[in-house]
Formats: sequence, structure tokens, C-alpha cells
Amino acid sequence: MAYGLLWNLRFLMRNIALGGGLLFLLAENQGEVKSMFAGVPTLDCTSPHRYIQLGGRVLLLLMFVSLLHFEVSMFTIFQDVFNMVLIILVATGFKTKLAALTLVIRLLLINLLENPFWTIPANRPLHDFMKYDFFHTMSIMGGLLLVVAFGPGGFSMDKHKKKW
Repeated sequence: MAYGLLWNLRFLMRNIALGGGLLFLLAENQGEVKSMFAGVPTLDCTSPHRYIQLGGRVLLLLMFVSLLHFEVSMFTIFQDVFNMVLIILVATGFKTKLAALTLVIRLLLINLLENPFWTIPANRPLHDFMKYDFFHTMSIMGGLLLVVAFGPGGFSMDKHKKKW
């Protein structure tokens, strides 16, 4: 609040996305509820685990909303459309692992190009800001890698595709 960063939309979206990664990690660390009837099929109950995964997946994508430029240049329009397609794929849970891995690679390239804190002398304030942005983006990439490793969760088109 002191520097007005809390009201900066990009900063706010990035921090909410970091919370989404932590929420997804929380969902994956919750244990399965043990049934009294082992091996007996049960109805598909809705557990909070599925809702937490959906919430974490959607909150992770707010990082990419902050990267949209909305400029009138062919390259930026292509970037924005490409990002939006990948965001929609991950949010709906369709081809989630591939889309999330593509977002991780894209985010890694953007991070290396936009936040090279190692090129700035350590005594300059810009070094600290770039270092913060670099590692913040790396942690969001870790959340997306959780999506790649564990899948989209129960509320996704990939999960319902198996039923079709």
C-alpha cells in the first residue's frame, strides 16, 4: 500500500496467481477419503478437492491476463490471441497438460528476456525489483508444472472426455 503497488493491476494479478498455485498444491496434498467399503464402486460424489483444483487452476491463469498488451501490432495481436487460447484451454480443462506446458515454456522465455536481474549491479534498486519479478514468475511456473504433473482435476473436459 505504501508505494501504490497494491492497486497496480499487474502486481495484483500476479499475486493472486501465486495464491492459485498454492491452492492447487493444497488440493494435491489432501488425502483421499477412505471408504468403509473398500473396492466397492461408489457414486461420483463432489468433494471439495475438485473445487479447490478448479479454483487453483483458474487463479493461476490470472498471471497471463496481466501479460496481455492490447496493442495494434501484428506480433502483439498474435501473442494476445495465442495466450488467450492457451488460457481458455487450461481454464476449461481441455488438453490441459499440453496447454499448461506450453504456458510454462512461454513464461520461461518471457521471464528470461524481461527480468535479467543478473545484468544489473546489485546495489541498484532495479536489481531487487527484477529479481522479485523473476522468482515470482518462477513460482507461478511451478504451479503450472503441478497442473502438468497432476492433471486438471475433476472439473475439466479432460476428465469428462473419458466418460464419452
